Amino acid sequence: MFKRTLTAAITLLALSSVSAQALAAKGDTHVLLTTSAGNIELELNNQKAPVSVKNFVDYVNNGFYNNTIFHRVIPGFMVQGGGFTTDMQQKQTNAPIKNEADNGLRNLRGTISMA
Repeated sequence: MFKRTLTAAITLLALSSVSAQALAAKGDTHVLLTTSAGNIELELNNQKAPVSVKNFVDYVNNGFYNNTIFHRVIPGFMVQGGGFTTDMQQKQTNAPIKNEADNGLRNLRGTISMA
């Protein structure tokens, strides 16, 4: 299992399911991303990105990411997924949220972010 913080290169393969659980002791939210290549545990920063974390967890709890794919892959740079089904149908998203890009978190290798 891979453990990553809010801002993680994700493996290239279809997402089959995602589940979330809040960890009260630390205050961070952990999400288990299940792929055909294995599980990835994501750690989301509730303190610095509360709106983004809530939004992501809402998508997870509503099953939005189930049976989606990584539809954009740039080797050595990034992968993007969650927006298309396995038959390349684009998913309808919720309304935009507040941009929390000025929170001090950075898009570094081994991090995950939302677009």
